[in-house]
Amino acid sequence: MCRHDLTDEQWNRLAPLLPQQQTRGRPYHDHRTVLNGILWILATGAPWRDLPERYGKWNSVYVRFRRWTLTGIWRSLLHQLQGEADLRGQLDWSRHFVDSTVIRPHQCAAGAKGGQQHQALGRSRGGFSTKLHLRADGQGKPIAFVLSGGERHEAKFLEPLMNLGRIKRAAQGRPRSRPHVIIGDKGYSYPSLRRLLRLRRIRAVIPARRDQGKIRHFDHAAYRDRNKIERLVNRLKRHRRVATRFDKLAAQYEGWVTLASMLE
Repeated sequence: MCRHDLTDEQWNRLAPLLPQQQTRGRPYHDHRTVLNGILWILATGAPWRDLPERYGKWNSVYVRFRRWTLTGIWRSLLHQLQGEADLRGQLDWSRHFVDSTVIRPHQCAAGAKGGQQHQALGRSRGGFSTKLHLRADGQGKPIAFVLSGGERHEAKFLEPLMNLGRIKRAAQGRPRSRPHVIIGDKGYSYPSLRRLLRLRRIRAVIPARRDQGKIRHFDHAAYRDRNKIERLVNRLKRHRRVATRFDKLAAQYEGWVTLASMLE
């Protein structure tokens, strides 16, 4: 077993959630073998053609990854795993963290149809890049993410982050989505964003910029825990397919980030 392969515990959690194996037509490669091949690419960042033979033909593994990405299966798996974690009380809704990080693309990521704007690519002072906007729970587990061009400001994506990450409950009713507190850095210090959170009955722990004056009764103890989302960013970037964007299409890069989030 390769160190990037699924453990028996991980496989036992994932297996009931996967699509059923095909019984007709061409032989369908075993889900576990194909998933291990995809995870090997995720961890190493290697080209698909360099996939070891023990995982089967590289093209078959790539086709499965692409098909499951376009049909939303990775996203569905993440939502189901989050729902199970919430039922076990493993998600912390007392406070959530928001932040963003810049992802440098490889030269092969350029040139997709639709232009850079439609593929979450852009040019900022740091150069050609993609920006990954994240929302994490109180323990630093990923709840939702959004991609944008590297030149876009993180404040523009707080509302989309709050609209995502809806976790279904076991009982009937609306999915759970609202934490008690949102913690972010000065990049989110705008009156419109504070008003948005206040309307949703969410307390904002966001320091004011120099031109805005001091905030009374600022919760410094809660803000010190913001390093949890910074540690999440570091863990996600241990996967080389996340740390560097090799994919032309934003949808495929989103698939890699979703897979890395599932492993958290």
